[in-house]
Parts: sequence; C-alpha cells; structure tokens
Amino acid sequence: MGWNHPDISLEEMMELIKGFVDILILASGYQSSGLLAHWDSDNIKRAFQWALFFENVFRRLSSLDVYQESIEELDAALFEMTSHPSFPQGLAHLSSATLRRARGFLSEHLLHNLPLRDSHLRAVLTAIIEMDLSDLSETEHDCLNAYLNNLTLQNRICTRDSITSSPDVTPTVETEKSGIDNFTKLAVQELFRRQSSVSCISSIEEGVDILSNAVRHSSWTESDCSLFREQMKHENLPDLVSADALVDVVTWNRWKSRALSYFLDKRTIRLVSGASLIFSGTNAQWGKVFGQLNFSEQSGNNDLHEAIELLLLGCIASRWNCIIEHLMSVSYDSVTISKQYHVLANLAFGQSQSFHQKEEIIKSKEGGILDYLMGLLGGQLHLLWKSSPSLAAVSLPSWSTLFRLYLSEIETQFKGNPSMMRCCSCIQERIEHKDCELAERIWCLYIFHACGSEMIHGACGA
Repeated sequence: MGWNHPDISLEEMMELIKGFVDILILASGYQSSGLLAHWDSDNIKRAFQWALFFENVFRRLSSLDVYQESIEELDAALFEMTSHPSFPQGLAHLSSATLRRARGFLSEHLLHNLPLRDSHLRAVLTAIIEMDLSDLSETEHDCLNAYLNNLTLQNRICTRDSITSSPDVTPTVETEKSGIDNFTKLAVQELFRRQSSVSCISSIEEGVDILSNAVRHSSWTESDCSLFREQMKHENLPDLVSADALVDVVTWNRWKSRALSYFLDKRTIRLVSGASLIFSGTNAQWGKVFGQLNFSEQSGNNDLHEAIELLLLGCIASRWNCIIEHLMSVSYDSVTISKQYHVLANLAFGQSQSFHQKEEIIKSKEGGILDYLMGLLGGQLHLLWKSSPSLAAVSLPSWSTLFRLYLSEIETQFKGNPSMMRCCSCIQERIEHKDCELAERIWCLYIFHACGSEMIHGACGA
C-alpha cells in the first residue's frame, strides 16, 4: 500500500525533511561556504519547533499499525537521499527513528559544534529556557518557580548518575521517552556529554604530552656516541665500511625522537582528526571542499603547505596507531646511509603489481588523495620537501608515482647531480651524507619502507 498519510504526501514530507537537514548543517556550526554560522535565540526556537513537529508526526506514525508501511517507504526514501555522494556524511544515519527524537538530535548538533562560542551557548540557553517557561505558563501559575524546581531535580539526578555511573559512560537521550523531556533536560544531557568528551580529550592530551616529553628527553648524549664509536672499532665491519661511516646512535635517536615528536604534536593530532573527517567522505565530496580553496604559492605559502600536509596525513590517518607503535619499536641498526639508499632503490625498482592490484589502488581512497596531491603540486616537487621527512616517508606508498619522483630527487642529491633544490652541502664539502637533512629523509624512508613494509601496505589494522 505504501505511503498513506491523509494530510501530506511522501514528496512533501521529504521536502520538509530536506529543510530540516539544512537546519542541522547550520546547527553544526558552519555554513556551506565554510564560514561560521551565527544563531540567535529566535532562530534556535524556530529550529526546535521544526524538530518538535517531526517528533509528533513520526511518533504518531510509529504508534499505529496502519502506518507501518508508510514508515518503511519513508525510510527507503531517506536511505536513497542519504546515500547520495553529496549528502553530508555526518547525517548519513538519518531515519524515521532519528526524527522521532529530533529535538535531541538538534541539541547534539547545536551543543557539540566546534568552537562552542559564548554567544552561541548564550543563545541556545536563552531559547530553551524561554520555550520551557512558555510551556509551563500553560499549566503553572508560578512558572518560574516551577521551572527552578524542575531544574533542581534535574541537577540532583545528573549528580547522582555521574557518581554511580562508569567514567566512560555519558548521559544519553532515550529515544521513546524523549517526548516527555523538556528542552532544558535535553540541553543539560548534551552539555554533560560534551563535558565528558572534553574530559576524555584532556586526559588523552595529557598522556600524549607525557609520552612526547619522554621521547624528547630520551636522546643519547655525545659521550654515549663516543663510547659507541669506540665499541664499533672492535666489531667486525664489512670491508670498505668504517665506524665513522655508520649512523651513530645519537643521530639515529635524534631522528627517531624528531619523527615521534612530529606525530605526537597537538597540532599534528588535530590535523589528523580533521583529515580523518574530511576524507571519510567520497572523493567527490572532499575534492569539492579542496576545489573551493584557491591554493597557489603566490597567494599564500602557508595555506598551500598546510593543504599538502593535510593530504599526506589523509593517506595515513587510518594507520595512525600502527605508525606510532612502529616508531616506538624501531631499535638502532648499524647500517650506513649509503646502504639504506641502495635498499630503497632496489625496493622501488623491484616493485611490481598485477593489473588488478593497480586497478584497486586507483579506485582506493589513498589513490584518489595521491592523484589530487599530484595535481596540486603541479610538478613542483620541492613543495613536498617542506613537509616533515617522517610524514613524507610514511605517507607515500612505494607503488605511487610520487614515491618514485621523491626517491628520484633524493638520488639526484645523493649523487651530487645538478638539482633545483639542495638540502645539504655534503657533496661540496666532500663528506658522507650522515648527519644532514638528506640523510634523515633517506633514514625515514628506510625505517618505514624497508623495516615497516607490512604497515605501509596496510597489513596492520587501524
């Protein structure tokens, strides 16, 4: 029988829902242009009235058996709408069940947006208090006193729940009971959830700071390095290799600490979180976001370099834990930079894949990001060298064109051939590449591709 509501057609209902989706997008804090969305209390009240309308409609539909087929047809139409590539991924789970608790859903978007500005919070609280006072005035003579009594009771319940519940459990809005909840209760629950999230983030940041500081202060001293050289003189080294040609422990640990410090830096972690969110959408969606930004070296170096960094981080966001674990587990290996370079050269030369594998790569999210990065660089490979050596190394898979171009430039500089860029003066000074930027970039590639190839090719889970 399909949709059979007597007062509104399915097409009309879908148009209303699309309007509510637009409200939710703005409630998340930003306009489609990327500018901040500004809400006042009057507009917030209008948004909640729309939410209340959907709650009433879908609660009535779900309570009557005669409308079950209508609900099913609506959910099918919603699924088709949310499956469209241009539909916001954060609202992809929209359904009739979601709309039965539309006020709570709207509260989540209004109170979990970033940043939660004082003016925005003030507008939300003003709106919900005025709406609750208006509702109470219909049944209570002293609506203000009744509101304060309800607020006191709600505070006691929240305090009790925070004491008795597990620290990692946050208050949730119950789907079926939300119809009897006032606006203040919904807002308080969402504020508690936000406070819990902020507390968890603060704990994680504190732990990351401790780990990052421990990494920075774990480097060996110069006396340790001298002792190492003395020990290596008594080791059986291959012919033509002296102890002085090896990467010493101090340099090795300095590079390792620098790589870990970059990945554990708060700014990097925020960028990774952003990259994970941006690239969770389809290639068309995130490509549209980047396409609206005017990147050029002339218009703004910082913006262009941050865009390149964000794209590189997008390639590894799902492997973040593995990267940290791998770096932490890497121990000193007495291999010369020259040997490391030749291992990488053989790796790139010997890399072969079937047509099917290449096709899968091209269609993959990582392949799409790398293709976009290639276009953004526009042949200006020197822009890639502005990135952290460790980030460039781990984010460029050995099957990619960018990896080969990056390694080719390293080869040019390693052999002292003419190049548009020069990151060290070792060739001019006729000394080994051992403690310079080029050596560090070779070391990072060696650590991730020769010593961590399983992680690079995605064998390690996220």
